[in-house]
Amino acid sequence: MRATTEPVEGNKVRLSVEIDEPDVDKVLNEMVRDISRQARIPGFRPGKVPRQVLEARMGGAGALRAEALREALPDFYAQAVADADVEPIASPEIDITAGEEGGPVAFDAVVEVRPVVAIPGYAGLRVTLPSPRVTDDEIEAQLDRMRETEAELVEVGRPANDRDNLTIDIHATDASGQEAMGADDFLYEVGSGRVVPELDEEMRGAKVGDILAFSATPSGAGPVSFRVLVKDVKEKKLPELTDEWASESSEFETVEALRADLRERMGKMKLVQAQLALRENALGALSDLVDDSEIPEVLVEEEVRQRVHDLNHRLEEQRITIDQLLSATGRTGEQLVAEVRIEAAQAVKADLALRALADAEGLAVTDEDLTSELSVMAERMEIDLVDLRDRLDHAGRTAAVRSEQKKAKALTWLLDHVELVDDEGKPISRDELRVDQGAEGEGEGSDDEGGAPGTDDGPGGQAGTTGETTEG
Repeated sequence: MRATTEPVEGNKVRLSVEIDEPDVDKVLNEMVRDISRQARIPGFRPGKVPRQVLEARMGGAGALRAEALREALPDFYAQAVADADVEPIASPEIDITAGEEGGPVAFDAVVEVRPVVAIPGYAGLRVTLPSPRVTDDEIEAQLDRMRETEAELVEVGRPANDRDNLTIDIHATDASGQEAMGADDFLYEVGSGRVVPELDEEMRGAKVGDILAFSATPSGAGPVSFRVLVKDVKEKKLPELTDEWASESSEFETVEALRADLRERMGKMKLVQAQLALRENALGALSDLVDDSEIPEVLVEEEVRQRVHDLNHRLEEQRITIDQLLSATGRTGEQLVAEVRIEAAQAVKADLALRALADAEGLAVTDEDLTSELSVMAERMEIDLVDLRDRLDHAGRTAAVRSEQKKAKALTWLLDHVELVDDEGKPISRDELRVDQGAEGEGEGSDDEGGAPGTDDGPGGQAGTTGETTEG
């Protein structure tokens, strides 16, 4: 069998396939054997019905051949797709061009494929990440939060500041003069925003005895008039930051030991946050280079279908129905699908962008790469490698596996080449994102090949697997 391709209009290609006569005869003979085994014809045992009798029963040799071709064409098409390294994203339009009556068979299959999108400026992308560095101010702020749990409230004679606690009488009336809320001796922390933002604004600078009058519109309500009496102003008095406090309030004997532990734990947390942000933000920046008009709707629809299917499966495992989920979240089915569609479109853009990046940088998947990946898949699925390859070839999915590997290489390239800065625009070194930076002596050598962190989950990760199922 021979298969050639040529582009046609839009994102379609014409796959021209030629099947040699011996291959056609093999298919025809197999069908004759199958029908013969199943046929129940008086005077003949199952499996022993002559071909001429079967042809007569089916309307002639031409009808038998037509049925054999109809059954075999999907397999021939799948094999041609694999041989030509084509990745269809929709069902083909097949037209038999020769061999319907006899001899070799030829057919054309016009099928839609992924477009090759433009990603202008991909080599100069800049990605903003939360800083992986732990500052002294962050350590001290965490120590303050720990001490606040043991703080005392002490009356002060000065005006109120943020984080002071005020005892107030607060009453509010609506437009009709009815009391909308009221509380006496209410302890309120300035800046907490627990009532309305206007209350914090009025209480900053307030003194004991002040009467505050203002209007506000609470969420979900109409305009309300507030009247507040300030009865006292108290500040939080934190316990002294001493070794004695540290030993009583933590597992460490000294403040310095506690600081060191906080720095290590906060460093690990910030490292994970930065690594996750690198992957997400880099993919987002690359995807934003793709024009929305280049996204085939068929890919988005397939991604939506797959995501809804996966959601239903997860809900079934938790014994929850989709109606129960919608009721609990206050959404309609249409709203849920609309949300899924936004995520699906972004996943498709990421998928196409990574493919374009791989092509632009000439990132190739060797036969050794493919065999290595298939070996891992075969081991995971507990089947023979040759059997897995046959399954994938038969289903036309081998090209999909190769594409996922290619996209994984593109993602690694992207994470290795984007410019990294923190929220203040300061450069971030990739050395700061390595696992062994989170704690001395942990994970040493885990990234000494120079690869970007967070990229070792292999093909089919969050880079997008639109319309591709590599495990059959």
